[in-house]
Amino acid sequence: MIPKLHYISNAKTPQLHLDNIQKACSAGIELVQLDMKHIKKPALLQLAKDVQAITSHFQTRLIITSHYKIAETIKADGVFLEKTDASPTLMREHLFPWQSIGASAHTLQDCQDLIKKEVDYIALGPFQTAKEDKTNALGIHGYTAIAEALPTETPLLGFGNITTNDVKNILDTGISGIIVSQEINTDFNLIKTYHQLLKASSTQEIRHRFE
Repeated sequence: MIPKLHYISNAKTPQLHLDNIQKACSAGIELVQLDMKHIKKPALLQLAKDVQAITSHFQTRLIITSHYKIAETIKADGVFLEKTDASPTLMREHLFPWQSIGASAHTLQDCQDLIKKEVDYIALGPFQTAKEDKTNALGIHGYTAIAEALPTETPLLGFGNITTNDVKNILDTGISGIIVSQEINTDFNLIKTYHQLLKASSTQEIRHRFE
């Protein structure tokens, strides 16, 4: 089972990552996705280890964005692949069988391709876009159209400037859960609100086992 609420930590310094993740775990988050794109390469492995020390204490799942070698080294719970990262099929060869793979998608075709590559869950978005983002927002209509056209047991999670006000409408589209960063960073107490809105249950995670 995979939590319906994922928190992305994408801070600009290692200490801010640690502070935010400590707060998120203390507030009850069940899954942290560590995005280290702002961190210099020499500090990546140590930061991942320090984060894992926190998540392990709280029994919170830890997903590493992009850096699959680090995920394998520290035995994180899985990796999350951006569209510019390597294929999930190739990643399977480098990870333990129990480690999950999530990946981002923007279109129905993206989702269909990822399902063929046997990802464990798909992050679909953006739901809404920031002013500097040139990617078209999918919105409620986009989510509905893709969810209805995609008969699959693979969980679809919404991401992209989602707020507590959006949760009910997003779930009504058939999307399984949500991925949040910025709004939680402004108030970690919102994690409890999100859990209430999501009914705090987990959605079935498709796990692909390889011999």
